[in-house]
Amino acid sequence: MRKVAIPLIVCVLFALGGCQDNAAANPRAKNDNGTTAVSLSETQTAEPNAVPAHTALPETNAVSAGGVVEIKEKMFIAQTNDVYYNAEDYLGKTIKYEGIFNVYEEPELGAEYYSVIRYGPGCCGIDANAGFEVAWGNDYPEQNDWVEAVGVLEEYEEDGYKYLRLALSSLTVLTARGAEYVSQ
Repeated sequence: MRKVAIPLIVCVLFALGGCQDNAAANPRAKNDNGTTAVSLSETQTAEPNAVPAHTALPETNAVSAGGVVEIKEKMFIAQTNDVYYNAEDYLGKTIKYEGIFNVYEEPELGAEYYSVIRYGPGCCGIDANAGFEVAWGNDYPEQNDWVEAVGVLEEYEEDGYKYLRLALSSLTVLTARGAEYVSQ
């Protein structure tokens, strides 16, 4: 299995609190159990009993103005996890947030994946990433640029698995950087 449910991986990473050097360097690296560790930019539809019931998050997580869900810095991880856990509530909605532009090449597939992320808590710096895979029809910025991403959440299928990504309507490089490391 090339990809697994992101929320499950994040929960395990947070619960164990151990170093994941391999996962930090390669978000699709094989774990000891043969599954693939992926960044929060990837997901597959989880089995119904593996997904927690929808929980209303505090207003500080995301601001919805004019139909746009804006993910803020204060509760970044909580809101991105809510999107993955409750994708059906967000599919087709416009999401706006800031983060680090990231490129990951999958040598086995000969494919590149693009994401806008922030680093989560851990002992080794970037043990977990929160954010989304992005698709953009224009030129991409440089690796590690701080960007504002705005796009519609969509689901796509690859190798028989379903994943989430933002189909971008804008991707703007910003000069002022926000918090690269988030804990909530």
